[in-house]
Amino acid sequence: MNRPLRIAQVAPPLERVPPERYGGTERVMYELIVELVRRGHEVTTFASGDSEVPGNHVPTVPVALRPADFKDDPMGYFLTTAQAVLDAQDEFDVIHTHLEWMSLLLARATHVPVAATFHGRLDLPWSRELLSSPTPAHLVAISKSQASPHPEVDWTVVYNGLTLTGAPFERRRSDALCFVGRVAREKGIVEAMEIATLAGRPLRIAAKIAPTGVEHDYYEEVFLPALKAAGSSVEFLGEVAGPERDQLFAESYASLMPGSWPEPFGLAAIEALACGTPVLARRVGGLPEIIRDGVDGFFGDDVTELAFHVPEVAALNRRAIRKAVIERFSAARMADGYEALYRRILGEEGADEGAAAASAATDSTEATPDGERRVVEMAGRTSARSPKAG
Repeated sequence: MNRPLRIAQVAPPLERVPPERYGGTERVMYELIVELVRRGHEVTTFASGDSEVPGNHVPTVPVALRPADFKDDPMGYFLTTAQAVLDAQDEFDVIHTHLEWMSLLLARATHVPVAATFHGRLDLPWSRELLSSPTPAHLVAISKSQASPHPEVDWTVVYNGLTLTGAPFERRRSDALCFVGRVAREKGIVEAMEIATLAGRPLRIAAKIAPTGVEHDYYEEVFLPALKAAGSSVEFLGEVAGPERDQLFAESYASLMPGSWPEPFGLAAIEALACGTPVLARRVGGLPEIIRDGVDGFFGDDVTELAFHVPEVAALNRRAIRKAVIERFSAARMADGYEALYRRILGEEGADEGAAAASAATDSTEATPDGERRVVEMAGRTSARSPKAG
């Protein structure tokens, strides 16, 4: 029987764990922490002081920065977070950091094995230089697409997971479409309005507004005029908490994800699917590794094609959609993948069996150009040289 591990989970100081509203990284971290503690591991979480997690908790800032309306450069708080981990490093068997690029420096500064999960984009101008240098960190991507810009790197791909069994499911739904995300150009929020207009359906939007910067300018200069022009057919709900978000998904005819940026994963997709709500999306980023075209929803190259698919949603099996996503992207499945990684890092037996268990029930099919279907590995260790879905 495998021994319990002493694991440090290191969160960015921007959001509490779990977040009250927006915060994908912190939501995934919370699910992982809960599952690891349930399995008997000794978990210490380095996170904001207002976080509420099982196990041990080391506050890194008094309260999470973004909800406190912090607008300055947060890098100093990332450094103090890393310093707190280094001060306590001898207490851990493995350090699992979610500090994005700061994780590379943390791994070099500690003698403890490090797993570093990246939750954001990896195709940044300076990323090649950073990742070309040898690192003691064991690097984790959350989709094959996210890892693909750096095929030379030995990635472990562990798909995000959530506790989805409690997601609401409504047999009777409205005819409205929904959009959940951020008010940002790359998320396609204005395109969602165009799709709804072309399809002749109302649209409900739940989205976070950035307090400053380019995204706030977009909100003021592009989104608000488009919202006004759309009139009563579009309802803007602002940023909503988890239960309200899930209920919005459950009541909707379909969820729209028409953004053009390469989603590293796409939590909003699995949340919608868990409510039995099909997703209409562009074929970008990690979404083709989640959404089975013609089964869980439809892909389209532009607003016209996505609007064309709206009537076809009615023929999809919502209960089957819900059942499949709960099996493929559960928190337990994610924890299997990370637990196997920790064991492998430490050279302990059982790592290969754990990775196999993680991948066994998360295999998915994806449509190929000729209409046939092929199996796509959905968890465990992989190389970015593997054929990319999508």
